Amino acid sequence: MRMLQASWQFWALLSAGFAALTAIFGKIGVENIDSNFATLIRTVVILIVAALIVLAMRSAQPLSTVAPRTWLFLILSGIATGASWLCYYRALQLGSAARVAPIDKLSVVLVAILSVAFLGEHLAPKAWLGVALITAGAILIA
Repeated sequence: MRMLQASWQFWALLSAGFAALTAIFGKIGVENIDSNFATLIRTVVILIVAALIVLAMRSAQPLSTVAPRTWLFLILSGIATGASWLCYYRALQLGSAARVAPIDKLSVVLVAILSVAFLGEHLAPKAWLGVALITAGAILIA
């Protein structure tokens, strides 16, 4: 089990499972509430859970040890996350979860493209085929 917990694949699969639950619970949660307010509630819950995890794992560190570049990119990531969540909950409010989630997962395609363009990462031809199939699948489902 320890080896499994050190595997990026293990954590990625858990992420996918929780993302699926996010869509289902979120769709039910935005039925009778403004989607922006629903996002606020969700964000407060995430803040509390993340704080409890940091405390329980004793992984807090002095804020002064965080480099300015790290601050910049974590802040930008937070802004992007917030914008994504606001858009996602609005889309769930307007459309079915089974159609919204696959389009949201086009983020996988965008990450592949942006990681090559800006991070200098490389994808094998087989991986590009996977990116194309994800794109086709999202379009077909939506």
